[in-house]
Amino acid sequence: MPYRAVKISRGRGGWGGPLVVKPEPGKDLIYCVTGGGIHPVAQRIAELTGGRAFDGFRSSAPEKQIACVVIDCGGTARIGVYPMKKILTIDVKPSSPSGPLMKFITEQLFVSGVRPEDVQLLEES
Repeated sequence: MPYRAVKISRGRGGWGGPLVVKPEPGKDLIYCVTGGGIHPVAQRIAELTGGRAFDGFRSSAPEKQIACVVIDCGGTARIGVYPMKKILTIDVKPSSPSGPLMKFITEQLFVSGVRPEDVQLLEES
């Protein structure tokens, strides 16, 4: 099955984005670091794109395989780690740039307050 692109928009009270995520061969992990298995947002991204939902809280994978990461951080440190590595970051909490890594949290790399309904399939043209 070919990969498809999704548009991920900020949710209520959120910041950043929208982001477009389209996995590709060898870079198809929807990396979920929410601590409770696969979050519904990560599951929806995986289902719509054809990517693979991956529980990054229980295991790890090489960063080069990550299409995007889903986090649930409202703090100041973790929200900047993945943007600093230029990995598209989707926060399910309505956070905004703050803390020591805030210079890396840009609208092109980060979106927050995301709910499953904020993930929409992009029509191929």
